[in-house]
Amino acid sequence: MKNVREPAVAGMFYPSSSVKLREEIQLLLDANKPREKYQNIFGIVSPHAGYVYSGRTAAIAYNTIADKSYKTVIIISPSHKEYFPGVSIYSGDAYKTPLGSVSLNKEMIAGLTSGEKFIFEGMNGHRGEHALEVQLPFLQMVLKDFSIIPIVMGDQRRMFVDGLAQKLADTVDEDTLIIASSDLSHFHTKREAGKIDALIEKRISDFDFRGLQNDLEVKNCEACGGGGIVTLMKAAAFCGKTGSAVLSRTDSGDVTGDDTEVVGYLSAVIFEPI
Repeated sequence: MKNVREPAVAGMFYPSSSVKLREEIQLLLDANKPREKYQNIFGIVSPHAGYVYSGRTAAIAYNTIADKSYKTVIIISPSHKEYFPGVSIYSGDAYKTPLGSVSLNKEMIAGLTSGEKFIFEGMNGHRGEHALEVQLPFLQMVLKDFSIIPIVMGDQRRMFVDGLAQKLADTVDEDTLIIASSDLSHFHTKREAGKIDALIEKRISDFDFRGLQNDLEVKNCEACGGGGIVTLMKAAAFCGKTGSAVLSRTDSGDVTGDDTEVVGYLSAVIFEPI
């Protein structure tokens, strides 16, 4: 492989040792099972903090796909370190973690970027972004023989959300999974964060992506990857997959014991209702 995106946050957000990383994720998966089983899963929502903080919440989402088979996984991430207009798909050949490299699905990427100026291949948003990277080791633990499409949204305005959702709906197939990477509110008290984050939980549970998009725009709630969540849900709606369930909602105070300034986390599953 010519161009491989090396791990940027190994040793910070998760262990840099492959042995320790594998052990930690397996412990998280073993201890955090969903209450129900879901079929025809179109996508999941997963947080992206350090595993010590949000790993339990993420593990529940990844357990829902542990017995499934997907050929391609599309990961939609916010951009924390740089702003750019549009949507950037990594222009290299693979993303690497301590568990190995995962190749990109170049054929599907060509379909996503064809005829679209705002969806492009590049390095924008991919150099040091953690929100996308931290999803990969979990995927490597629960899936086999899959490729990825790493997407970073440099701008989460409605026009980009709507355009990406439609393009995804036109491109994906039954062997594709979409992941929206997002945390929730930041640095409120636990009580206040609970009120703010409960609104996002309700919008997802009700499969109300329009309401969620409006709430994010007028700042009724906070989610750094909120545009990705809306994109996932809107693409699912275009494909007739309108089932949703919130699996877990927690915050950093549950781990640290400090409830004065917390960060909220949520995991959810989007599926085709039977």
